Amino acid sequence: MQENNCCIEKVINFVKDLEKIYKQEKDNLISMLEEIQEKFGYIPKEAQKELSEYLNIPMAEIYGVITFYSRFTLEPKGKYSISICLGTACFVKGSQKIMDRLKDRLKIEPGQTTKDGLFSIDETRCVGACGLAPVFTVNGEVHGRATVKMLDEVLDKIISDEKNM
Repeated sequence: MQENNCCIEKVINFVKDLEKIYKQEKDNLISMLEEIQEKFGYIPKEAQKELSEYLNIPMAEIYGVITFYSRFTLEPKGKYSISICLGTACFVKGSQKIMDRLKDRLKIEPGQTTKDGLFSIDETRCVGACGLAPVFTVNGEVHGRATVKMLDEVLDKIISDEKNM
């Protein structure tokens, strides 16, 4: 419980620091959410409460903004965030098979994080690399002309590296 209180305190202190930078205007909500997401990898509930009070915006409205924009998440991401492009070019070239294999190996669905906090899965519609379709990314690093075998090799290397740390 003490660690949780520590984390809550870090979140609140970070938002209070943002309040020194951003004026108390509703128009600053998205910019502040982006900074919180960048810092913590997701938007903690404590940050939402603090923003609600500071910007005088109902929690439900903040929640609505967070869930509307796909770049925001309410759940912590894994150390390795894997995104599979399911846009037209990638989908036609087999990205769904890669997604299915990823879900099967990690035993989670898109938007979820493994219990050990190592991996999270996201769906994306385009990473701007259609010429390399199908594509997946790991922490933003693009893996083009992807195959199920390539995905397995990348996952195996990450898991091996993690065991050797």
